[in-house]
Amino acid sequence: MIEEWTEQVKNQVNTIEKLAKYINVSDDEKEAINTLKTKWGTSPYFASLMDKDDPDCPIRKQVIPSLKEQVNEYGMKNYLVWKENRATEEIRPDSIARQYHDRVAFTVVQVCGIYCRHCFRKELVVDQNLQLNFDVEEGLAWIAEHSEIRDVLITGGDPLLLSDEKLGYLIAKLREMPHIEMIRIGSRLPIVLPHRITDGLKKAIGGYHRIPVWINTQCNHPKEITEETAKAVYELMSCGINVGNQAVLLKGINDDVDTFRELHQKLLRIRIRPYYVFYCEPAPGMDHFRTPVEKGAELIRDALRGHTTGLAQPMYVLATNIGKIPLMPDYYIVDKNKKEYTLRNYKGEFTKIPNMPE
Repeated sequence: MIEEWTEQVKNQVNTIEKLAKYINVSDDEKEAINTLKTKWGTSPYFASLMDKDDPDCPIRKQVIPSLKEQVNEYGMKNYLVWKENRATEEIRPDSIARQYHDRVAFTVVQVCGIYCRHCFRKELVVDQNLQLNFDVEEGLAWIAEHSEIRDVLITGGDPLLLSDEKLGYLIAKLREMPHIEMIRIGSRLPIVLPHRITDGLKKAIGGYHRIPVWINTQCNHPKEITEETAKAVYELMSCGINVGNQAVLLKGINDDVDTFRELHQKLLRIRIRPYYVFYCEPAPGMDHFRTPVEKGAELIRDALRGHTTGLAQPMYVLATNIGKIPLMPDYYIVDKNKKEYTLRNYKGEFTKIPNMPE
């Protein structure tokens, strides 16, 4: 029997004709699709969440190409080579990206369930200007030879687009390595194609084991959260897989207080733990999505601190070639002397605590 998720992948919305079944495609959207030599598309399910008549719909803006992608005043040339340390002396397969001593990102597939317009791998996955060879066996062999690696992030593209059999094989091979302590999977499918969370998938990657599997997804706007997503997350948790969220701060999509708060509260309501908010990386062609760097910390301060449970408060970071850099200034210590600290809360109220010497 053909599973629904494979039908969704087969019928990806990636032409103006298909898109027109869900929305009234604007002239600007048509021009961008016809002008830009770029890969785009998403699942029929995710397309169905678009606002039919509003080109500013947060889902439309993440899916449909824009002529603004031609503007690149601030994006870095050869960004992915820089970000993933691909020009260093260390010899690694194309499938292995490294910013840390004991952790690697293992790219196993180049296709996606949604070709995000803000993707930091845009040069590779969307614009396809960068050609790399993602040989899974070569990557597995490299990880097996490097005993310092204890944590592997399986990424892509979207690795959950692999078959249950391939995913099961991949997880099993990593679990055979005595130095591996945990496996993480980065996937937007719980959001853009929740139908992928099937019994076969749960059997392939779930269950009790000394090496746990964690999934981090990407949800950027509360409109993306549906009953289908809630059920998919519950199914993952039922087989021992926790789900976190790595949102990207996107101008005009989630950079206002009300949207930012609703997003993180709604994530918790469906059992997704907010993990990171990423500053939109300086990959080329994404200037229109980027805010000032300080914006994310301000949103956490103004939308979340004191306004909702601490479970809903992610860390705000920028991913770089030397790892993730926290971008959280200390807004709460307003004064300090030898005797005491003066602290301010989200309401603007003040209190004092003793200054304990070392």
